[in-house]
Amino acid sequence: MVIDHFFLSENDWVPNNPHLPVIVCHGIAAAEGDLATTFEKTFARNGWQGIWRNGIFDYHHYHTMAHEVLGIARGQGVVMLGGPGSRQVKVAAGDCLILPAGTGHCRLSASDDFVVIGGYPPGQDPDLRRDAPGEAGLHIIATLPVPQSDPLGGEAIATLWRSDD
Repeated sequence: MVIDHFFLSENDWVPNNPHLPVIVCHGIAAAEGDLATTFEKTFARNGWQGIWRNGIFDYHHYHTMAHEVLGIARGQGVVMLGGPGSRQVKVAAGDCLILPAGTGHCRLSASDDFVVIGGYPPGQDPDLRRDAPGEAGLHIIATLPVPQSDPLGGEAIATLWRSDD
């Protein structure tokens, strides 16, 4: 598995996350049956909840009250991260995006067979925001706890989201 990460700056009404980078993992292989089942079981085994199977909305949005994992189980697509006019990321089956709270995301295009498995850390309940967060939303994003476990069971969150305290 290859892991990449990058920070996104505030972009118009999309706050993004000033402290935590987006994590992109490539090359995840199916361990049990198909890749969708592998993502579902792996996320659940690592304590992530609210697991769903669908796609990515075709409008810009973000969450203030939850971090989010998006495992690409089938097909391919292009996702814009960071809000309108920001960073385009090509994704394909076997890729996984770990988005810190506040990260804007929107599906720009996708193949007909595009399937995404998503989930959230324990105790975090996603809201869906399509406008500026205001001071209260910015405070929630800045103080939302870092998950205790990585949704893939690796060290990406421990390495990239935790300080050396």
